[in-house]
Amino acid sequence: MPSPRSSRERRAGSGGRLEFLSLSQRGPAAPESPSRRREPAGAAAAPLPEEDCMKLNPSFVGIALSSLLAIDLWASKRLGVCAGEGSAWGSARPLMKVIEVSGHGIPWLLGTFYGLCHSDSSAAREVLLNLLFALLLDLVMVAVVKGLVKRPRPTHNKMDMFVTISVDKYSFPSGHATRAALVCRFVLRHLVLAVPLRVLVVLWALIVSISRVMLGRHNMTDVLFGLLLGYALYGVVEHCWLSPATAPALFALWSR
Repeated sequence: MPSPRSSRERRAGSGGRLEFLSLSQRGPAAPESPSRRREPAGAAAAPLPEEDCMKLNPSFVGIALSSLLAIDLWASKRLGVCAGEGSAWGSARPLMKVIEVSGHGIPWLLGTFYGLCHSDSSAAREVLLNLLFALLLDLVMVAVVKGLVKRPRPTHNKMDMFVTISVDKYSFPSGHATRAALVCRFVLRHLVLAVPLRVLVVLWALIVSISRVMLGRHNMTDVLFGLLLGYALYGVVEHCWLSPATAPALFALWSR
């Protein structure tokens, strides 16, 4: 009669032979690739960052904007015919700089302030006070947009502008174009002018805007956006129109 120990040994031996046969039938294990060895267990493939996907698959809008920007820079440089004394129309540069001063904020602010101080008519004071409000609003809005966008001026521009501040090193939008559109709408709406004078006011606004590109101060999109911004700012001025009923303290101050 076999002992319990010998029967256990035979079962252990037969189990070992079965395990060896099952391992030999599986075949040799495939060598693990170095890349898989480096990855931690259970880690999935990391997706590409969003900005990389955008670079690899640029959208139609991005391509269109890049193309328009390139056209804007190219056309603005071609139209900068008064950007320097050696430019195609360099001899007209002094005249363009006079037009530049006519659209600057300081002459308009000083002239409006002088008119307020020497006006005897309440109707004239009301118009001039709102013009002063419009000019100040224009300065603030243009400075805010320039500080946010921070678009540099064209490379062919000469920094010899009349009385600049810190944000004037930026190009977008054109403050002269904004002011020209705003003043043009204001004058045509609130001053009684003959038809030839009204035409001259519109021509002045257009010439001031065009001169910004000819002098190399701005790109074309800076001027176009400035005209639109000035046109819209006049609507704000009309909506917030100051009168003796809405701002009695201001009118009492200027009537003294």
